[in-house]
Amino acid sequence: MRVGILGPTDVRDPDGRALAVPGPRARALLTLLALGAGSVVGTSRLIDGLYGEAVPSGAVNALQSQVSRLRRALGSGAAVVESHAGGYRLAVDPDQVDVHRFARLAAEGRQALDAGEPIRAAALLREANALWRGPALADAPLAGELPWLEELRLDALADGFDARLRCGEHAGLVAGLRKLTASHPLREQPHVLLVRALHGAGRTPEALTAYETARRMLAEELGVDPSAELAAAHLAVLRGEPSVPGRSRLPAQLTSFVGRDEELARVTELLERGRLVTLTGPGGTGKTRLAIEAAGGAGPAVEACLVELAPLTDPADVPQAALTALGLREVAIPVPVQERTPASPVERLVEALTERPVLLVLDNCEHLVEAAARLAGALLAACPPVRILATSREPLGITGEALLPVPRLRAAPPGTEPALALDYPAVRMFADRAVAGRPDFTLDGSTVDDVLRICEALDGLPLAIELAAARLRSLPVAEVAARLDDRFSLLSKGSRTASSRHRTLRGVVEWSWGLLDDGERELAAGLTVFSGGVTLAAAERVCRASDALDALSGLVDKSLVESIDGRYRMLRTIHAFCAERLADSGRTEGLRRAHAEHFLALAETAAPHLLRAEQLDWLALLDPEHDNLHAALRWAIDADTRLALRLASVLVPYWWMRGRRSEGAVLAAELAVRVGTSPPDDLAQEYATCVLNALFDPPENVRLHEHLRVAEQVVQSLTGPPRQPFVTVLHAVVVGPPATDSALRTRIVAITGRDRWTAALAPMGQGMLELYRGDLAGARSLLTSALGSFRELGERWGLSMVLGALGQLEGWQGRCDRALELIDEAVGLTEELGAIQETADLFAMRAEAQLVAGRVDGARVDYERAAELARRAGSVDKAAVARLGLAELALGRGELDEAGTLAERVTLVTASTRFELEETRMRALSLLGRIAAARGRTEEALALHLRGLTASIGGPSVQAAAYALEGLAELAWRDGAVVRAARLLGAAGARRGIGLAGATGIHAQVRDRLGEAGYEREHAHGAGLDEAGIRALTGLPEA
Repeated sequence: MRVGILGPTDVRDPDGRALAVPGPRARALLTLLALGAGSVVGTSRLIDGLYGEAVPSGAVNALQSQVSRLRRALGSGAAVVESHAGGYRLAVDPDQVDVHRFARLAAEGRQALDAGEPIRAAALLREANALWRGPALADAPLAGELPWLEELRLDALADGFDARLRCGEHAGLVAGLRKLTASHPLREQPHVLLVRALHGAGRTPEALTAYETARRMLAEELGVDPSAELAAAHLAVLRGEPSVPGRSRLPAQLTSFVGRDEELARVTELLERGRLVTLTGPGGTGKTRLAIEAAGGAGPAVEACLVELAPLTDPADVPQAALTALGLREVAIPVPVQERTPASPVERLVEALTERPVLLVLDNCEHLVEAAARLAGALLAACPPVRILATSREPLGITGEALLPVPRLRAAPPGTEPALALDYPAVRMFADRAVAGRPDFTLDGSTVDDVLRICEALDGLPLAIELAAARLRSLPVAEVAARLDDRFSLLSKGSRTASSRHRTLRGVVEWSWGLLDDGERELAAGLTVFSGGVTLAAAERVCRASDALDALSGLVDKSLVESIDGRYRMLRTIHAFCAERLADSGRTEGLRRAHAEHFLALAETAAPHLLRAEQLDWLALLDPEHDNLHAALRWAIDADTRLALRLASVLVPYWWMRGRRSEGAVLAAELAVRVGTSPPDDLAQEYATCVLNALFDPPENVRLHEHLRVAEQVVQSLTGPPRQPFVTVLHAVVVGPPATDSALRTRIVAITGRDRWTAALAPMGQGMLELYRGDLAGARSLLTSALGSFRELGERWGLSMVLGALGQLEGWQGRCDRALELIDEAVGLTEELGAIQETADLFAMRAEAQLVAGRVDGARVDYERAAELARRAGSVDKAAVARLGLAELALGRGELDEAGTLAERVTLVTASTRFELEETRMRALSLLGRIAAARGRTEEALALHLRGLTASIGGPSVQAAAYALEGLAELAWRDGAVVRAARLLGAAGARRGIGLAGATGIHAQVRDRLGEAGYEREHAHGAGLDEAGIRALTGLPEA
């Protein structure tokens, strides 16, 4: 609740709604309580205040009646009037009562003024004085309270004028000061301020007249001489000295200063070490505001002065602008004409500043950079106490200049919580400016995502953020975010008091564009075909600019392009403007094609090296060009599908090795749909590579089933090593292994050539197939051969795949420490590559090995790590495997609901034509069957296990079939069918290659019931069953 008594009584509830307090005595009571807010006001004090000399009989009861009336008026806020022994208390924070808030702000303003902080003081005192809405305590007969309040008000008014004078305001204060001196003629301080204001505004005769009026009045009315302060103001007028010493010539700022603490400290440090500091950066980065804040902290002994150069067009006017800003004019004491000597503005500046500690802020030097540099050089050479802080979109370029590029405000990454987002200065500035224009705005769960998107899209540019926040007066924040593609139209209504170039976002960039020569403009427009930065070599080749180095250097100097570690990039706002200029020139399509051809050549050059020992170097070469590669591909998908097929296919290994396969899948899917199901014959392999990679798009792209059929035909028709070696990897993961050994051998012979990577890939693929089929001895031999080949080749991705498969094999055979050793080596390789999906897969394998060793806690940690990595990568298949493992652990703990929820999620997201995902889904069905059995739902469990077995029994996924058979064995054991349980366990073990004791927990129990000989007989019987025998054993119909 807020209470106002500096004027008519005004009460507001927490939502800002006005509360009427009827009756003069109830309002007077509220006033008395408000004056003592937070403290108990005694009954006698309240009675005296309400009734004065006319105290009624039964005054205590009358007071209680007024308290009750006040509580009724306050409604839901009635609890704020508390009863206490001996009195009553208004239970609100004193700062919610305007008189207390006024007193605090006035005191803080005075302290800021004394500390030499006029900008802060002006803001505090402006807020304090604005709280007065009329005569104080208008609804209470409390004459005794008025004198001290009036004295405090007059002091605050005078301090406010003083602060604004010190900030460089003069003419605009004269009328207010004349009114104050007229209403309080015997208060000397307003007269001092009026003399200083008139002097600062250049109205010297009026300043002298004001002094004389004050002097005469003091003498006639009080018989005293002017104070030392008034006399000093008069002397300053006579000498033509600045009207205000120290930090007097900086404009007061109307908004908070956000997010520049580090830069502010850096400016201060540079000014302490040197005498010329230039703040550089593109328009709208807040160079001027940073300079003013830095100058404001220069200390009370330094006169800080802002010289605004933006309005000037003639370089010759620069020195005169500095003279005017400093308030330097001819002295008021007349000098005979014959004694005067002509002096240039620079000479007058030098004469005035030779022994004067001044910090000169030369603002917006870029369009008059040579004139600004000449003035700075002359003053620094002739005036040792002078320091200069310049702001410019390019350096002044003189000896001794220290440059400080002003960075953008940091924006929070997507997904940041509202409370944490406010730690980022770009977000904090948006929220601050938004509330100024729309007081009900809050940064919360409903607005934070749009705010983060706005701040990021606007590159953290303070001016752009302020313009966007101002739009909230008429648009919801979501609408502002949605309209940023047309940012120049959206951000076109800035402050009416701002200069024209700062009133709109387009105006800011047009100012910079106007400073460029023709070569710089042509290159700036051409650079917009690049995304994520560009090297000098790429700019020369794509833009075909023979003078690219000079033009690019000019763009960097003029802050239209940033140079970081040998790469050049534009802010998005500048990029958007220059792209418009490129479109106007008609060169867009030609440069887009040149861009795509350049990055296709880079990708094709890199492709073979990605499958060799030097792959890390080439991956590091491609990483900075990620955005350019994808921009080229997006253009080619729309404009040249042949080029797009070539580019997408050679990028597949990069996508996989750098954990970007899902991202690449989206682009590959768009391309496949654009090409259709009749690819060019000479690019059929490239087409197949794209289609197979597209199926890793989460969620899986259901549009591509017919495209997949065409891709399978392409792969199956290979008669030699493929141009795109990764196509065989993709085919194996998506489609699964061939149905027969002869088909596998045919394919291996077809793809194996002189290329060492495909030669190593062949035994790896065959070894993994044997692993799936349960032939662990054969798998070990083949995988060991592949391991040697990949180690010799030095290729990390293939090596990690082999190590993972061998680790899985060791784990299945109970050698868990060796399994973890192999898997950890593989993790080291995938982390070195950045293959995040493969790392997730390896942690799931690690968890399985831990489970076999009985290390349940370690398994849970590894599965959770796998799930987190999969989530970060957006990998549906790896997330499903991790969730399935966590579900099995939950089942082992008896937490059936958690296990069921996790397993159900796996079945919902993994219905797929991809072999890998389908196998996971079948395993999830079997797990749901075990969960149902644990709940006593035998029929449901049986149906689920049979569904899993039906889907896997005739296919390549023998592991999924083994899971289903083990589940059925567990049901048979529960039903007392011990022989059947042993046979089902034998069938499961034969398919997996090993029995995996403990997989269902019944192996030992079945062995005990049947005896060693009986168990071995029935187990061997089950192991020898073919598909027809298993169907007969489980009751599945014949195929």
